[in-house]
Amino acid sequence: MPLCQLHGLLFPGELSPLIQRRRALLIVSRTRLVASLFAVLTPLWIPVDLYVFPSRLAVFFAGLRIFAALAFTTLAIICRPDRPRLSPRWALAGLLAVPVIFFLISEPLLAGFDMGGQLAQVMAAGYAFLPFVMVAGLSMFPITAVEGGMLSVPLLIANLVVGFLGYRVMPFDSHLGAMWLLALLSVVATLAGMSQLHFMQQLIAQASHDVLTKAYSRRVGEELLELQFHMSRRAGSPFSLIFLDIDDFKMINDRFGHEEGDDALRQVGSALRHILRRADLLIRWGGEEFVVVMPDTGLQGAHSALQRLLEAGLGQRPDGSRMTASIGVAERITDACLTWADLVGKADRRMYAAKQAGKGCIVLTGETIAA
Repeated sequence: MPLCQLHGLLFPGELSPLIQRRRALLIVSRTRLVASLFAVLTPLWIPVDLYVFPSRLAVFFAGLRIFAALAFTTLAIICRPDRPRLSPRWALAGLLAVPVIFFLISEPLLAGFDMGGQLAQVMAAGYAFLPFVMVAGLSMFPITAVEGGMLSVPLLIANLVVGFLGYRVMPFDSHLGAMWLLALLSVVATLAGMSQLHFMQQLIAQASHDVLTKAYSRRVGEELLELQFHMSRRAGSPFSLIFLDIDDFKMINDRFGHEEGDDALRQVGSALRHILRRADLLIRWGGEEFVVVMPDTGLQGAHSALQRLLEAGLGQRPDGSRMTASIGVAERITDACLTWADLVGKADRRMYAAKQAGKGCIVLTGETIAA
């Protein structure tokens, strides 16, 4: 497993923007589903409470269940997958907060009444295992190790508080044993969530990259470009984009065949990856067109990166001559681009200007620089 993927399984901040976005949509969507189910199922248990428990206790529980159902309904409304208003961590925290509050209120209520019949005692014992159900539910979500620990701790603390205050349906020694079981279950649920996250990482990596050049595909690249562009606008930071087109690529395919053309694309893709920083993106835009996205980089920084690229070379053509490319560069602030599409269009037009200037050169803010 690559080290970056391992870090992503441990710490949420180490996940790539693409995985963070897809994971957030999945977590919010599943949170909404679970919250919707609980909003319906929670009040349906009120007749059972009325039948099993003393009437006064059952009324208390009915009010508590109605409150929980309203809280779950609110969470389901807020968690819109198409436009999530909550981050995935807050969505999960909200989903767990409702049963934790329910547990902390219900246990003192149960301790204050004489259960009497065996059925009532069995039902009361079932309420005591609510934290176990919620911890097990964490396995439904693609979470990191840190998130699993942070989400499990409140449930562990709630169970411990109930035991120390004496609101329990089992001896204290047995309650401590149950605590160990709850802690073990939280570890297993976190590992299951991490396994889901790793599977998601693998699927996204396979679906989002061009097999030949290892660059992002255009569909995924546009999604990431839009995300990075909006982040740059909010932060007021520079944002450069390089549009590169291999010169006379059709001639390579026509004269030497598509296998040689594929090899030329591999060489250019490898050369471009060598100049990238961790935050930069390489996108295969078309057949022989590439886009390099450079956040927090002005025109001078983009030009310096291109100089390093051209000094190292893009590779060799099948006839042994040097591979060249026509390159256009645009920057969000300098070119006053309001959308990412404007930025791409500006760099694309400059790339065509480089073609008209004789190919094998860079056009930067209207200025042609020989490669």
